[in-house]
Amino acid sequence: MSGTKTDKIRRHYDKVADTYDHHYDHHRGKKYHTHLSNHLVKVLPEGGNLLDIGCGTGLFVEKYIRNGGSGTGIDISEGMVAKARRRCPECEFLVGTGEQLPFEDNSFNAVSSVLVFSYVKDPAAMLSEVFRVLEPNGSVALCTLGKKLITRGIPRLYKLGEKIKVKHVVMKDFGEHYYDEMEMNTLFHDAGFSNINVKWCSFAHIDMIDPIFSLATKVEPFVEKSLPQLAYNIFVSAKKV
Repeated sequence: MSGTKTDKIRRHYDKVADTYDHHYDHHRGKKYHTHLSNHLVKVLPEGGNLLDIGCGTGLFVEKYIRNGGSGTGIDISEGMVAKARRRCPECEFLVGTGEQLPFEDNSFNAVSSVLVFSYVKDPAAMLSEVFRVLEPNGSVALCTLGKKLITRGIPRLYKLGEKIKVKHVVMKDFGEHYYDEMEMNTLFHDAGFSNINVKWCSFAHIDMIDPIFSLATKVEPFVEKSLPQLAYNIFVSAKKV
């Protein structure tokens, strides 16, 4: 992703910062985001010291610290960071990127990222930085766009939506990358991580209309376990040993 694409992402999320929570913190959006974030919470240390990369308005940080611990977030959008600071005033939020983390070595025992990794310009650099700032035995977990048959047409749909000026929080052409299991395993292995677990998640998409969304949420656990080819997000967890 070029610097121009990165600037485009930054400008877009600065623009939608005030409406972002209406998309991900209400009704379908809240159920969707909660389902994704639950996958991360289950594998991260409870009550730990968390760094959330691409923190947005602090939704995941808020969820994580409810059970104790502390949270720090970083995002390229000043507008999003400002909202996150208001949401979780007890936490620290910074403007920056995952490829250059402004933290010392071994600073956190948990690192998370929700729906951001596909937009990272240099994923290998980000994972190298995550490995550096994690303590020994620390854990990382992320969820992002997966490369599947049903997702191949999404970039073209987003391009079309942008051309006809559809007002949508994320329907933009950001040059995102969709990952498969082999790519994720290779990236995490090359960064030095161990205990790498890659699986598919999500079937009830935020943009589904009711009652289709409600039906999809009911069968989602079965799809993730028995029909992962129908899921469209990819989830990865790993440890720094």
